[in-house]
Amino acid sequence: MLLALKNRFAGWLFQLRGAEAGSIVLVQRRIFILPSRHGMTYVAALALMLAGSVNYDLSLGFVLTFLLAALGVNSILHTFRNLAALRISPGRVQHVYAGDHAQFMLVIDNPGALDRFSIGATRNGEDVIFADVAAHEAATISVAVPAPRRGILKPGRLTLFTRYPLGLCYAWAYVEPDVSCLVYPRPEAAHVTLPLPAPHAGQGIAYGSGQEDFSGLRSYHPGDSPRHIAWKAAARGQGLLTKQFSGRADTELWLDWQATPAALGVEGRLSRLARWVIDAHTAGLSFGLRLPGVSLPPAPGNAQHDRCLEALALFQPD
Repeated sequence: MLLALKNRFAGWLFQLRGAEAGSIVLVQRRIFILPSRHGMTYVAALALMLAGSVNYDLSLGFVLTFLLAALGVNSILHTFRNLAALRISPGRVQHVYAGDHAQFMLVIDNPGALDRFSIGATRNGEDVIFADVAAHEAATISVAVPAPRRGILKPGRLTLFTRYPLGLCYAWAYVEPDVSCLVYPRPEAAHVTLPLPAPHAGQGIAYGSGQEDFSGLRSYHPGDSPRHIAWKAAARGQGLLTKQFSGRADTELWLDWQATPAALGVEGRLSRLARWVIDAHTAGLSFGLRLPGVSLPPAPGNAQHDRCLEALALFQPD
């Protein structure tokens, strides 16, 4: 009960609206401002100066104290104005693999006639990105968000803040753009031989010992011709692999859930399928994907690669 009341009060106080589509304008009611740590020290110093001036009847002390106080009050306006009326728009975001960091792009547009300096953006208060935005121009910043697991990742609530110009005040605003990133399963680190193609009535690619088309890689066997060793893969630290070649045959390459060991568990099986998708795409093969409740027919190219990885990312076991 108390937590619900606290969340409702915080939502009312900080104008939390959840994810917002389109551009977000930092109007007056969205910006909050408080003295910073340096500002509190500044106020304490002014209080001591005022007490000393009153105690010793120092005219110049009064002048200096009130001059510095006016400077501090003036900085409140400049700090607030450094954020006011900025327009925040979500940019493009690249899909990532589980365990990586997704880079959410934010476009900060400054429609005013004043330059904006030292605009900070953060998600957790630790990883902070700063940008300067010239008048009538826009700047793009990238906010890193960890992607610990596969699925759909949203950036959540982000904080834009500034301490410009004197660091005496801290002004901030919350934004939550309606944008998401697809997190693919982490591919299995070890090289795993692709499954053998299955017979089919149509035309596809079959493994064999022919020399017509490159069809994939397999582990090196003693006696393999040095001309068929994938030296580039060896240079990347993947070990010795042998290139396989094939002719055309009435077969299809299916990457099937049932072909993965059940002992790997759900995430382990998805990681192996992700590895197979990447290897088959790299080899230029036409391949399909079978998951419980999902079947993508064989096809080559980047679109098939993306469709299969998306299906793996969004897969929900029964």
